[in-house]
Amino acid sequence: MAGFVKKTLPQLIQALPAALVAARSGPTLPEVLVTGITEDSRKVVAGNLFVAIQGGMFDGHRFIPQAVEQGAVAVVGTAPPGELAVPYIQVQDARQALALLAAAFYDHPSHEMTLIGVTGTDGKTTTSNLIFEILLAAGLPAGVISTVNAVIGDEVIDTGFHVTTPTAPEIQRFLARMSVAGLTHAVLETTSHGLTQHRVTGCEFDIAVLTNITHEHLDEHGSFEGYRDAKARLFTGLAERPAKPNGVEPLAVLNRDDPSFDYLSARVAVRKVAYSLRPGADVWAEDIEHHPGGLRFTARGPWFCFPVDCRLMGLFNVSNCLAAIAATVIGLHIAPEAARRGIASLAGVPGRMEQINMGQPFIALVDFAHTPNALKQALLAARQMTTGRVIVVFGSAGLRDREKRRLMAEVAAELADLSVLTAEDPRTESLESILEEMAQGARGRGGVEGRTFFRIPDRGEAIRQAVRMAQPGDLVMACGKGHEQSMCFGEVEYPWDDRVAMRAALAELMGSTGPLMPYLPTQESG
Repeated sequence: MAGFVKKTLPQLIQALPAALVAARSGPTLPEVLVTGITEDSRKVVAGNLFVAIQGGMFDGHRFIPQAVEQGAVAVVGTAPPGELAVPYIQVQDARQALALLAAAFYDHPSHEMTLIGVTGTDGKTTTSNLIFEILLAAGLPAGVISTVNAVIGDEVIDTGFHVTTPTAPEIQRFLARMSVAGLTHAVLETTSHGLTQHRVTGCEFDIAVLTNITHEHLDEHGSFEGYRDAKARLFTGLAERPAKPNGVEPLAVLNRDDPSFDYLSARVAVRKVAYSLRPGADVWAEDIEHHPGGLRFTARGPWFCFPVDCRLMGLFNVSNCLAAIAATVIGLHIAPEAARRGIASLAGVPGRMEQINMGQPFIALVDFAHTPNALKQALLAARQMTTGRVIVVFGSAGLRDREKRRLMAEVAAELADLSVLTAEDPRTESLESILEEMAQGARGRGGVEGRTFFRIPDRGEAIRQAVRMAQPGDLVMACGKGHEQSMCFGEVEYPWDDRVAMRAALAELMGSTGPLMPYLPTQESG
């Protein structure tokens, strides 16, 4: 890639803190040029530096011979050095080393840019896109990296099948491409995994934004406190950011309405700003109105007051707009008028309360809601969109936080008229057992199987059933997958898109032309 200076192996290793390097093979490192850095042995090409990472399912050290055979010029890992035909550097933390090496390889692109990080359980992608649109409306050359895609100028790049922060080398490559393209601002959606797994280490954030912290990823972090601590890393890191030429003073943007506020506020050592749906924060909303085309409210702050028209639905999106306003108007001194225009320009985010219209006499939506709080907010928004019944289709992932299976079913039993429980990435767990846990939650809140909730393992058939039950004026919503392009059964990712499935079901219902229902293995037993 043009635009950055290739590094020799010694130059890259010098970028690692001395405390991170435990040992190396040989007294000196050869002056070989490194053509790229990867932790995936399948992607190694001649000249690459391979970083062996020990994960939960795979140990990258097992693939060192394959990486060397494919042309790796050096290897970094946490195991002690052994007999190897190429230099080996032992480090204390391979993920941290990967991130720092990637940043050095691409000449630390975020140092020259204004970088805004957005984290939280729900609303990250929407808030990232709102900030991005405000930056563009202000005339600033900007890019965005989200769990949906990366936008660099006119180019839109898919960032993967499933939701997660891209790997450290991918992030640094995207940022480097933005820098070469002349972009001065970037927005980076940052998950808890991205923080704990050092995927964003080496990124020099100017502004950190929190949407909320609710029940999610407890399987990864062990407890709610561990999950909250992971999110906090984005904010505590602001105080460690080196001085940058952009002159932006680091800023933490916190949600005054979220239970995490006091905890995070006490940990932030830089300037901070709070937003809220109610007066009493630095930025707040007044005169909130919901209408068929979206939202309307007044945004107020220390020196501004302006009307906001937003084409997104739900009270939670008022909060997302306020977070974006705080980050840009207060954090970057962008004119309120640009913020107003930027928010108004966002027509929607893929898989977020996305309407699917095949001529049916009821509303059909696809949403990414895959946590108890997100499902609650989506159903509350759905209630504002219709006076008819709300019918929701959703599942709960295997090998992930088990408690949310019950919690999500409880939310649906309380807020939806009809619920269809179905598959959502069961992975190697028993789908039957997952659905039983969900059914227990529904029954615990008064749900009656066969009357108010149904179990249909095949997701395509579940969506079909939901649209068949819908009457004119009702609302049908498929939740949990949103923009994602695959579903995992066992260890196999099957192509899947809820939006395609919804169109297929609606086309069948209406007797019109539409896509075929995507295949899932549950069709064989359905």
